[in-house]
Amino acid sequence: MRERLADWTKGEQAITYQTCTACGHVQYFHRPFCEACGTSDPREARASGKGRVYATSLVCRAAAPETRAHVPYNILLVDCTEGFRMMAHGDNALAIGDEVTASFKPFAGKLVPFFTREG
Repeated sequence: MRERLADWTKGEQAITYQTCTACGHVQYFHRPFCEACGTSDPREARASGKGRVYATSLVCRAAAPETRAHVPYNILLVDCTEGFRMMAHGDNALAIGDEVTASFKPFAGKLVPFFTREG
């Protein structure tokens, strides 16, 4: 297995995903195998950070004390251009179907992907 690319889960300003070299399946959650066909060691790449909002949920009540300062905040499901869906934070005005681009912002002590409307 190759060494993983640094991404936002390691404090870097990047989103990474995996593509199976055997069947072409695209997956966001990093695994040592393809979840579709089981082939080991899928290829890892950096995502463009572009996508479309699939779902949105405005959080108006803090789930934990460290998130209280951020209320209200928007949690999104984004269909990324590369073919995977991810959960992330986003601008409160975003709606389903909006074209978005990722940047990164601090949230409760961590650097997280934050999507805004493209254009």
